[in-house]
Amino acid sequence: MNTRKRLGWLELIEGILLLILGIITLFQPREALRSFVAVYGIIALLTGFVDIAFYIVRERHTGFGPTISLVTGILSVLAGCALIAHPEIGLNLLLIIFPIWFLTHCISRLTHLNIVRLVAGKGSYYLTLIANVLGIVLGVLMLFDPMLSFVSMGALIGSDLILLGVESIVFFIGNCKYRNW
Repeated sequence: MNTRKRLGWLELIEGILLLILGIITLFQPREALRSFVAVYGIIALLTGFVDIAFYIVRERHTGFGPTISLVTGILSVLAGCALIAHPEIGLNLLLIIFPIWFLTHCISRLTHLNIVRLVAGKGSYYLTLIANVLGIVLGVLMLFDPMLSFVSMGALIGSDLILLGVESIVFFIGNCKYRNW
């Protein structure tokens, strides 16, 4: 039961964060993209350093290290440096990565529709269905015309993120009656 409580609170936190991100993206799309690129650059740097450290530790203790860790570590550090030094390259890559994330997230949410209907009711079911179908349409549009996604990112992506945030919060509220608080 404790795990269900934590997952419920994570759903609420996710919803609030998606709402905030949606509002920021709605009003400041270029700055939101730049922030994404900076975060990805920092994460790539950290991941690269961890992979290189893993290789060094394994090499020291066993006499041989997983070469793939060294190679991916170096590539991650290079990618992180490139994203931080040249954010425009990162912005262009983000125009491809972001639609793929949208598509996979929305498809994943659609696979949970039966559970949503059972746990949260018909209202949450239809909200989830509509928000994620719109997300799939948006993701496909952005894949086929990246400039369209860049120009209209504020309105489209911000609105969809807000819908996804509301969906998560409604799902959390709908789940509250089945929990022992």
